[in-house]
Amino acid sequence: MRIPFMWRTGAVATTVAALVAVSGCTIQTVVPPAEETPGGQTPAGKPSAGTSSAPGGAPDDASPDDAKPSKPKPAAPPTPAPRTLWSKGDRGRDVRELQARLRQVAWLFEGPTGTYDGSTVTAVKGFQGKRGLPRTGKTDTVTWQRLLNMTREPGKWELYASGGQPAATPDPRCLTGRVLCISKTSRTLRWMIDGRTVSTMDVRFGSQYTPTREGVFNVYFKSRHHVSTIYDSPMPYAMFFSGGQAVHYSSDFAATGYSGASHGCVNVRDEGKIAALFSQVRNGDKVVVYW
Repeated sequence: MRIPFMWRTGAVATTVAALVAVSGCTIQTVVPPAEETPGGQTPAGKPSAGTSSAPGGAPDDASPDDAKPSKPKPAAPPTPAPRTLWSKGDRGRDVRELQARLRQVAWLFEGPTGTYDGSTVTAVKGFQGKRGLPRTGKTDTVTWQRLLNMTREPGKWELYASGGQPAATPDPRCLTGRVLCISKTSRTLRWMIDGRTVSTMDVRFGSQYTPTREGVFNVYFKSRHHVSTIYDSPMPYAMFFSGGQAVHYSSDFAATGYSGASHGCVNVRDEGKIAALFSQVRNGDKVVVYW
């Protein structure tokens, strides 16, 4: 007897269901492809298999990872706030260089002292304001960089235009007796007694046309209120050691620093120091002028 077709179909379905229950799998329904409409879209408006949603209908062979949204780029780190390098009251060689560079751009007219004083604060404020920086009067990293870009490395005598340079090592001829030990290298005078330095002061010398003589001499004449008979200029606290050359106070040196020169004498800029020296030096004391 021939088994009806419907019965056989039902038996197959029953058998499949039994196998599924045993294997633990699920049945995946296969949906026949829908009719495509012009442009590669299904009636529901979705791209059909094997077509691209991109213009022109090119196949989309991008990997699934390409479809993931890209991670945002990390934000750039914030610019650090300017750091203060020097401010009022600070001292040292760096402050001296700051002052020398401010002189190069005509914001400071006094010679460097190495002390961040009121004049330096005013000069820094002017420099900052001219360049649109906050007028703090403090030298921060931004102000310093702008100043570096506009100036050059100052030379030794720009740094010490107002004196304050360390004294050179004494010449061996200065180590015995009472000596005015004068170094042209450091532009300093040491008053020494038996190898001990009693006082030190800044000095300047003659120009290339009127040079200060070098060698070993002796003080032969002192004149408290001396006036030059050649140049008719005051030479207070004069201590003559070689012809018309003497160690004496110079108001011009005190006012202009190393921008000028003497006519061969050894100029001292600190009146108080040379007044004390004048009272201690005797005729016959040794004078050593050396490089």
